[in-house]
Amino acid sequence: MTDLFEVSLPDADATVALGTAVANAVKLLIESEPSNTQTPGIVFFLQGTLGAGKTTFSRGVIRGLGHTGAVKSPTYTLVEPYDTLQIPVFHFDLYRLSDPEELEFMGFRDYLDQAALLLIEWPSKGRGFLSEPDLMINLNVDDAVSPPGRAATFEAKTTKGQLFLEKLKI
Repeated sequence: MTDLFEVSLPDADATVALGTAVANAVKLLIESEPSNTQTPGIVFFLQGTLGAGKTTFSRGVIRGLGHTGAVKSPTYTLVEPYDTLQIPVFHFDLYRLSDPEELEFMGFRDYLDQAALLLIEWPSKGRGFLSEPDLMINLNVDDAVSPPGRAATFEAKTTKGQLFLEKLKI
């Protein structure tokens, strides 16, 4: 069972395309889950430095799940809901969080009870409050290519994360 792999991303279009492939795997995973699953949704942590492509990747995922409008960075709102999609998405950016307890005040636990995809940028800002994700996605600048591109590393953290990686076709 594969639980860790890396993908090279030469440009923003490749990052969006990866997000679309991830959306397709999410659809397959959610459709294959029994309805009595304890955790109905799936949680992805998106890590990486500023400008590494976390929001660009998220745009690919959200559009791949059927959203046709703009995909904004939730830096100032903390969460952007895309809850009218067949598989709802809640895109979080915790960069501006000053204390993980703020997640409790915004009702974060309620998002976990939904059959939705949670994309969480800057999860380290929620340390101590957030539990382990299903999948950790690290997006980093790849200086090994010219011009510099990006690299994405996927690491399953739960059985659901491993099932997701089995469905991911890249």
